[in-house]
Amino acid sequence: MAGSCDFCIRIFKCIPVLFVLSVVAWSYFAYVVQLCFNTVQSNVERVFDLMVYHILLFFFLWAYWQTVCTPVFTVPRKFVLSAEDQDRFNRAENEGAQKQIIEEVTQSLPLATRTASGGFRYCHICSHIKPDRSHHCSVCGTCVLKMDHHCPWVNNCVSFSNYKYFILFLGYALLYCLFIVMSTLQYFIEFWEVTGNPDRVQRFNVLFLFFVAAMFLFSLVSLFVYHLYLVSHNRTTLEAFRAPVFIRGPDKNGFNLGCGPNFTEVFGDDVLLWFVPVFTSIGDGVEYPQRTLDPASDHLLGSDNWTDDNDDFRFAPYVPPLSPRTAKRALAPTNLDNSSSYDSTRSSDQCEENGLNTGSNLDRQQTFVV
Repeated sequence: MAGSCDFCIRIFKCIPVLFVLSVVAWSYFAYVVQLCFNTVQSNVERVFDLMVYHILLFFFLWAYWQTVCTPVFTVPRKFVLSAEDQDRFNRAENEGAQKQIIEEVTQSLPLATRTASGGFRYCHICSHIKPDRSHHCSVCGTCVLKMDHHCPWVNNCVSFSNYKYFILFLGYALLYCLFIVMSTLQYFIEFWEVTGNPDRVQRFNVLFLFFVAAMFLFSLVSLFVYHLYLVSHNRTTLEAFRAPVFIRGPDKNGFNLGCGPNFTEVFGDDVLLWFVPVFTSIGDGVEYPQRTLDPASDHLLGSDNWTDDNDDFRFAPYVPPLSPRTAKRALAPTNLDNSSSYDSTRSSDQCEENGLNTGSNLDRQQTFVV
């Protein structure tokens, strides 16, 4: 009985995705068959429209597929309490004792954010410490790294693993709708004014195609611009509504590195791959589905290599340089009493020898924790 209920729930969650694919399939028929082949008279115009349309459709569907099918990156094992610590946590007599156990466990973890009360963030559902910028998704049933929001239209969490795909999906969907509106406008006007057109099916599909594309275009513009704004400030949707809390207090710009580095953190440093739906947020050639922390490293997104469970690959993530102004702001949340692995006393000369503008390498890594 429980299995059948879970199956029904999964099917219900897929309805928005099926709706989007159905609209795209119908738009293909309306544009290619009813407009290009049955309405457009000029061969040059027909070839141009078909070529541009299929290019935009290809990248639109590719980005959408990647957004829907890319698994979320869950919390690494480093943040999961050991069996002994979990037993101590469950047997703790009060909340204060539990808080003390969490503080002991987090001694070597790169954590900058706190709860509103000043304690470390702990997920009682997943039974692990939450890394910076991670949140528990009630729909996915797990904690997700750098969670932006759960989107029913892609039946997935928009998060660190697929945020680039999501933005490209919005961008290519916007261009797709814009091109349809521009290329059907003259025929929309003709069909609207001429009431004696004998082919009612053709007329209906072209008119309705224009209305649907224009409707989606207006909604996509605002959403696309809003997420570009979030990327430029290195801010998620959740952080825009509720600022992350640091030692110094709430700060919406706590992870802001500057517009250029913020953009590079999502799209990577290879300009040729910015507009291609492949994973470049950490580096090229990333394999799926899930990343776990390298046992030799204490960082999620530092200069240390990551590895998967099978140790099949390694790669070094991109860490853009910080300006002195940004580095000074990044220092504030990292000087934590519980971070025994941090070395905040390094001199500026030592930092310059290692290629940093200012601050310690850990300060930069701390800012990049997902």
